[in-house]
Amino acid sequence: MGLKLSIVTISMLLLVKFIVNAECNIFDVRNYGAKANADITQALTNTWKAACASAGPSKVVIPGGKYRMGAVKLLGPCKGRIEVQVQGYLQASGSPTGDSWVSFVHVDLLTLSGSGTFDGQGKTAWGQNDCVKSKYCNKLPINIRFDFITNSVIRDITSLDSKQFHINVLGCKNVTFQHVTITAPETSPNTDGIHIGRSTGIHIINSNIGTGDDCVSLGDGSRDITVEKVTCGPGHGISIGSLGKYPGEEPVSGVKVIGCTLTNTMTGVRIKTWPDSHAGIATDMHFEDIIMNNVGNPIIIDQVYCPWNQCKAQIPSKIKISNVSFKNIRGTSKYREAVKLICSRGVPCEKVQLQDIDLAYSGKEGPVEYHCINVRPTISGKQNPPACTVKA
Repeated sequence: MGLKLSIVTISMLLLVKFIVNAECNIFDVRNYGAKANADITQALTNTWKAACASAGPSKVVIPGGKYRMGAVKLLGPCKGRIEVQVQGYLQASGSPTGDSWVSFVHVDLLTLSGSGTFDGQGKTAWGQNDCVKSKYCNKLPINIRFDFITNSVIRDITSLDSKQFHINVLGCKNVTFQHVTITAPETSPNTDGIHIGRSTGIHIINSNIGTGDDCVSLGDGSRDITVEKVTCGPGHGISIGSLGKYPGEEPVSGVKVIGCTLTNTMTGVRIKTWPDSHAGIATDMHFEDIIMNNVGNPIIIDQVYCPWNQCKAQIPSKIKISNVSFKNIRGTSKYREAVKLICSRGVPCEKVQLQDIDLAYSGKEGPVEYHCINVRPTISGKQNPPACTVKA
């Protein structure tokens, strides 16, 4: 209970800090040439530059209406706190090029708000990448990038049909996502909802994510991350990793996934590392009070993650996983193996806890079961299916 209260307190303090009782200089994109049903790329760029250079708090306003927009990079630092309020419907224009559509870079005290929509027009690009045959996929634009953003709030916006990840968070500190909606078809490839890497103090709260890949994914260097009251589905679940593919990856630590609901997702809560990996650490990761509705493999540690056979699966992972807990996870599994803990034989998992697990399987392949390798979990409370036994 104390943990949940602390998260709410953090969220409210941030909202109060950036929103309440402050008069802003208003910068309306229409005053810089924006018109409905037209391209506003240059108008938004000019509006941002003026607002960012303004002394004191400022607000960029994109009013209701439909607008086309090419790639924009909104650069800081700014002279004061800045809000971008999107009420309109923004539609990506032009051929898919580069790695981002809308980018916020080096901004402190940013608020991105409003009931508006960022429509990435992903249907125009999803067929261009064949990741099954190619080791490295072509770059496609991410709907919204946050690079080196600090002390900021993103709330109430919608990301629709991104060509690649919907939201990418890199090198950020103390950023809260609240009441964010992310939508794409289950068949859309590589469209992670929110991907976080090398960032600290990121909180995703009360958000709805349905997409074609992970609803939330955490890359290396993710520290002090909270995912609370997120609904996920369709998608691949909530994932840490994959880790270990590249040299020099930073440790992952301090992850809390609390009070989430996953429905019809490919997997549930998952930690995944590559075999034949570079060395690394993933520790202090906790999953609690989670509902699974017809989820394939609701609980997974997968240290032989090797999509499309792009690795040497026979060489064990060098990512050390420790201090992991799964508590009060309940619902239904799409497959018989509701719990899969497949750890590395080179660096077996340590301090894994399973408490009050209740997962039913209604298929015809046999009783629901655990599958455990190279791990000796601590078991307590209700265990349905019966707790796993260690396999060599």
